[in-house]
Amino acid sequence: MSNRQGFTIVEVIVAMMVLSVGVLALVSSSALVTRMIGTGKHSTIAAQVAERRLETLRQQARSTAVPCANFGAVNTTATTDGMSEAWQVTVAGTQRNAVANVTYNVPRGTRTVTLRTIISCK
Repeated sequence: MSNRQGFTIVEVIVAMMVLSVGVLALVSSSALVTRMIGTGKHSTIAAQVAERRLETLRQQARSTAVPCANFGAVNTTATTDGMSEAWQVTVAGTQRNAVANVTYNVPRGTRTVTLRTIISCK
C-alpha cells in the first residue's frame, strides 16, 4: 500500500455532481423568488389604489355640514395606474358600506384585491 494523500477521480466527480445539484436548486428557487416579488409588488400597488379610493369616499361623506347628506348609493368604475377600479357604496341606516375592487393583470390572467369599510354618518 502506498501512503499517498489526495482525492481520487471518483471522489472529485461525486463532489462535482453534488455541487451541481445544489447550484441548480439555488438557480430554480431564485427564479421563483423573483416571480413572487413581482406578484407582491402588483398586489401592494392594487391594495394602495383601493385604500386611496376608500379614503376619498370617506372624505366625500364628511365634506358636508351634515355627514353623508349628499352621499347616497354609488356604483362606479375607473382606471388608475393601469389597474381597473370598481367601487360600490350602499346605504345602511346611519352608515355607508363601501367596497373597493381593484383588478390587475398577471401573466396567467387577472387578480383582484377587495377592501371593505364602513363609513359612519353620525
